[in-house]
This record gives sequence, C-alpha cells and structure tokens, in this order.
Amino acid sequence: MDERNIILVGMMATGKSTVGAILAEELGYELVDLDAWIIGREGRSIADIFADGGEQMFRELESAALKEVLQGKRRVISTGGGAVLAPGNAGMMLEHGYVVALTANEEAIIERVSGDENRPLLAGNAAERVRSIMEQRREAYRFAHCTVDTTGLSVAEVSQYILMRYRD
Repeated sequence: MDERNIILVGMMATGKSTVGAILAEELGYELVDLDAWIIGREGRSIADIFADGGEQMFRELESAALKEVLQGKRRVISTGGGAVLAPGNAGMMLEHGYVVALTANEEAIIERVSGDENRPLLAGNAAERVRSIMEQRREAYRFAHCTVDTTGLSVAEVSQYILMRYRD
C-alpha cells in the first residue's frame, strides 16, 4: 500500500482545502491544512502574522511548518498558495510525497475569492491582485508530479482524477 503523502499546491481558491478533505477521507489519511497548522502553532491568524511581521515572516513560518508536517506519512497536506515560493520547499515536497498542482482560470479564482476578507494578499482590488499573483507565480507550480485544472470540475471529479494518478 502506498503511504506517500499527497501534497496539494496551487493558487488560492483552486480547491486545495476542499479537495484535500475528500482525498484524506477516501484514503483514510490525516488531513493537514498548512495554514491551520501555522495558526495553531502561532496562536494568531494569518492576517495577524502578516500585520505583525509581513509576508517574509509568514513565509519563514510556513517553510518551518511544511518541513515538520512532511516528516509524517499518510497525510494529505493542503499548502497555502505561496508555499512554493521559498527556496527548497519544492524539493522538500517532491522528496516527501506526491505533489499535485491545482489550477483554475483567472475568472474562476476571482469569483471564488470575491468578498473573502481572510486573504491578506488580496487587500485592495482583489481582481487586480489575483491577476498580479497569477502572473508572478505562473511557473511556480510546474514542478508538481501532476496538474489538474479545477475550472468547471466538481470536487469529486478532481479528487477521482488525483486518486487515479496517485495509485498508478
């Protein structure tokens, strides 16, 4: 039986948390939401971490948390969209699991995040910020073992596709 972790990467609002929950249930794996892990360790929200120490501090905490959660097996790990930005994180992910990049088109992401107050990187004009972040990260997720465009697919369809690839 395969015990590799499944690590979900991709832009915000591509379905990492939702798909992760389905995969974990289907496989009987532990679900680890990296942002929730950080919140639990730090005792404060992501927005508060950003406000207190900026994105750089958050990325350092994120890398440390990723290193820690990757030590386990049989986990579905839902990362934050920027977890791939720190040097070394992609290599760690590839070494400790099966990496799946979830994508969606710009319109779908903008629609999914509209009105979401819990995303510090979207402060201001959310649509403009989404476009900018997508451009900056265009190549950042290409290291994954497999990529799934979640635009127009149900969570069940995305999950089944990943399971099929994971089990091959």
